[in-house]
Amino acid sequence: MAELDTDLDHIIPSSVLPPFWAKLVVGLVSLLCFARSYDGDFVFDDSEAIVNNKDLQADTPLGDLWHHDFWGSRLSSNTSHKSYRPLTVLTFRMNYYLSGGFHPVGFHVVNILLHGGISVLMVDVFSVLFGGLQYTSKGRRVHLAPRASLLAALLFAVHPVHTECVAGVVGRADLLCTLFFLLSFLGYCKAFRESNKERAHSSTLWVLLSIVLGAVAMLCKEQGITVLGLNAVFDILVIGKFNIVEVIQKIVRRDKSLENIGLLRSGGLLFRMTLLTSGGAGVLYVRWRIMGTGPPAFTEVDNPASFADSMLVRAINYNYYYSLNAWLLLCPWWLCFDWSMGCIPLIKSVGDWRVIALAALWLCLIGLICQALCSEDSSKRRILTLGLGFLVIPFLPASNLFFRVGFVVAERVLYLPSAGYCMLLTFGFGALSRHTKKKLIAAFVLGILFINILRCMIRSGEWRSEDQLFRSALSVCPLNAKVHYNIGKNLADKGNQTAAIRYYREAVRLNPKYVHAMNNLGNILKERNELQEAEELLSLAVQIQPDFAAAWMNLGIVQNSLKRFEAAEQSYRTAIKYRRKYPDCYYNLGRLYADLNRHVDALNAWRNATMLKPEHSLAWNNMIILLDNTGNLAQAEAVGREALELIPNDHSLMFSLANVLGKSQKYKESEALFLKAIKANPNVASYHGNLAVLYHRWGHLNLAKKHYEISLQLDPAAAGTKENYGLLRRKLEQMQRKDV
Repeated sequence: MAELDTDLDHIIPSSVLPPFWAKLVVGLVSLLCFARSYDGDFVFDDSEAIVNNKDLQADTPLGDLWHHDFWGSRLSSNTSHKSYRPLTVLTFRMNYYLSGGFHPVGFHVVNILLHGGISVLMVDVFSVLFGGLQYTSKGRRVHLAPRASLLAALLFAVHPVHTECVAGVVGRADLLCTLFFLLSFLGYCKAFRESNKERAHSSTLWVLLSIVLGAVAMLCKEQGITVLGLNAVFDILVIGKFNIVEVIQKIVRRDKSLENIGLLRSGGLLFRMTLLTSGGAGVLYVRWRIMGTGPPAFTEVDNPASFADSMLVRAINYNYYYSLNAWLLLCPWWLCFDWSMGCIPLIKSVGDWRVIALAALWLCLIGLICQALCSEDSSKRRILTLGLGFLVIPFLPASNLFFRVGFVVAERVLYLPSAGYCMLLTFGFGALSRHTKKKLIAAFVLGILFINILRCMIRSGEWRSEDQLFRSALSVCPLNAKVHYNIGKNLADKGNQTAAIRYYREAVRLNPKYVHAMNNLGNILKERNELQEAEELLSLAVQIQPDFAAAWMNLGIVQNSLKRFEAAEQSYRTAIKYRRKYPDCYYNLGRLYADLNRHVDALNAWRNATMLKPEHSLAWNNMIILLDNTGNLAQAEAVGREALELIPNDHSLMFSLANVLGKSQKYKESEALFLKAIKANPNVASYHGNLAVLYHRWGHLNLAKKHYEISLQLDPAAAGTKENYGLLRRKLEQMQRKDV
């Protein structure tokens, strides 16, 4: 678009930045914006999608990736979110393999580099969008809008709303989706060329490649399939130069020249549309079959507007969400990792002042649509239409129009639509420069770029740790119960229970049905021996959500502490009913049976725990100790040896088995295990004390004396060790008197 480039001369001089250098500048600026996040932790959703996702580990077959969702759950499960992104998970797995484990630096670096590559690719994409497809006689495409494409790519590279996708590792799904989306679009553009002023014709191979790349984009994230719709719009409105207003006017006037519109008779276009439609339908059908032909199950807290009874209330709130997304693109200052749980209260009537935002959004959109349809300038029509297409079409899967989504507002879904916003903004700057001092426009644009770069750096820093991320949300969404819950959980993990209780209570106050906050708060109160309130909270949690297995188990632990054994057993059994593979619950059930002297039941419960989780050290230990205490030394020894085969480096198991072997007078084996346990953990008083008892029995009195003394140094108040040490000293004194 030569006219727009002239208008942007004072912003980007025509004498600088040829295509290669333009891309280099865009790439470096994009890396600068988010480089601060390279050494950040795994935060928020990264824990579930990466750290706790077994699909990343080498012992999980690669084939399982194609049957699991993004979080590692089976797609056929009722609890699955149906987010099918196997190619994204595959890149996580490659990161895990190359870095030798869950080291976040490698994961973050890949995300930053992906954003840089996408930003560079945007220069070519915007060149097509602004300049159209024009070729020389040699078939080489001419860049008609280098300044406009450079400015739009810079605006995209530095947009702060991208921080979640770049600094949050799970945002890689959006990055990979965008990469293949753009490649699909550019591939579709390759299907056209002009030769001898004849009408552009397509290359079927490029169209098919574009469809394949669209399918790849969808395997990275669901919205990738929308590229086929954008390609269709591009083909009809840009390649076919289809003027909707002109056609409507001719239809109204019953103009016979309508029959001569080439687009309506173009076999090439119909063939390409058939390919796009059938390809898209085929990909969606396969995707639907893979996910189990059922939509994901979301709750009211995920997306409250979608559960409203009134269609009017749903429509108003959906449109209000659109206006909030538009505001995040326009003014990305108030950013939050989560916008659910009361962050955005529902609009329940048209009298709510927030309806103004809806009106403003649609006034702007209608104005842009009218300009895109009715302008006499074909270049302006093309730019506005494609800008709106890039803005709206990739956003459609998140719009609630076709199916319910599991969020209210999510910054990550704006990564791709922001390209359309940057294009429209660049066009606006060009149009404004015709009526305003160009130096003033240049200063304004440079100011926006500088502010956005600064904001990206600040926001990237906030994504480096969960503490900073969660606290940054307090000023944006103080009514969001999940924000308070996450801060509380973070504090509890650090051992600050008092502060954690305060945030958990606020989360429950803001959302009285927040069962996870009740569960965590009940757990802390249980540890602080505030058992009555803990029981009340956990009982309320299971009333609200009867299938909440963790809350049932924790309720059982509290009831056990209150000596309400029958109620505790019932709670444990209910937890296992709703989560059949629940080793921790079997372990706690075994402890209950042990307290009731139901030894066989206790052993069976602990055996179930170890069958479900072979590395469950506590369950193994309790079995060994119970068998030891009841005199079943041979069985205790067998269980201990079995446990150590599965968990060979567990010093507590070594200690328990060493005690059993000592009682069985297998002193040499017992000594070896005691010494190995002490080497692994040398500061445990009981390890030295029991080894001293072994030496005492074995007759190695000097060694016994040495380890008694070490044990008493570590725990001077140990009465049993004091008594045994006293007996040993008296025996040594008697031996010395006999020698004299």
